[in-house]
Amino acid sequence: MAESAAPSAPSILPVLPVTFRPTLTRVVLLSVGLVMFATITTVALMLEKLDPGERISFVFTAALMTSVLVLLSRPKVVADDAGVTVVNLTTTRRLEWAQILRVSLRPGDPWVFLDLSDGTRLPVLGIQPGVARKQAVDDARALRALAEARGTSPHTH
Repeated sequence: MAESAAPSAPSILPVLPVTFRPTLTRVVLLSVGLVMFATITTVALMLEKLDPGERISFVFTAALMTSVLVLLSRPKVVADDAGVTVVNLTTTRRLEWAQILRVSLRPGDPWVFLDLSDGTRLPVLGIQPGVARKQAVDDARALRALAEARGTSPHTH
């Protein structure tokens, strides 16, 4: 993060365990999913010309669309004493603190990235600046401060 390059890490580390997630995005996605499911199901039940199979297909379609929104609301990052668990859309990865060389959120990045000791970069969808930029930057800084304080790597920036 361009902001992450600045030495403006929080002076007080978050109390562990701590969970970072895009709360506003999650609330919007789950609310839209619930309203959409209820609306489509209600329409399916109110349409008198539908046979039972068609009603079921309406409800199934509503459930399918809602499940996509639930999947999109899944990302989070859980930091504890032993390391970090990154939950993205369909994957979960557990990392020890020493595996995290750098936490970055540069201008224009859709979410935080972790540079790992194996030479890869892991996207962290649980911290994304889309709707709540200030919260995402604060969360990225907190995660970075934790990684620097708990990691054993000499590459702490």
